[in-house]
Amino acid sequence: MTSELLDRALVEEATKKSGLIWVKGPGVPARALWHVWHEGAACVVGDGPGEQPLPGLTDGAEAEVTVRSKDKGGRLVSWTAKVVEPAPGSEQWEATVAELKGKRLNAPDGEAMPERWARECRVLRLVPTGATAPLPDGSLAEAPLPTPATTRQAIPEALPRLLLKRRKRK
Repeated sequence: MTSELLDRALVEEATKKSGLIWVKGPGVPARALWHVWHEGAACVVGDGPGEQPLPGLTDGAEAEVTVRSKDKGGRLVSWTAKVVEPAPGSEQWEATVAELKGKRLNAPDGEAMPERWARECRVLRLVPTGATAPLPDGSLAEAPLPTPATTRQAIPEALPRLLLKRRKRK
């Protein structure tokens, strides 16, 4: 019983203090998500325009959540969560959205954000099941997910000359 209480306290404190959590849904690779800890669960919003993707996270499914240290970036704890999707407009949804709204940075629509989330997004609660995974021996590093982003292009030929001219003037 004491071990279970310590695990629950570790999950809650580590998740509260971490800016990001890594969430792995069934059949999809882990993805970094911003979150808010509220009423015993990590709460996330996404799958809408301008919001983070939530692949593989469906109501009732299980997910593996890994929490990193905010200062060092190392893995602190991994825990199993049950995914719960409260119905938009329900009391639990309203309380969760109120917490998420306060932490959402650079929202394009400000005060209209909850209405947009109700229409176009999904709000999920990742509720710990009580099971924590042992820390791995290795790093578990994986290749980055495919992305349309590209690496830097070669600089234009004239740019070094322009930069050197500015330095000479000074």
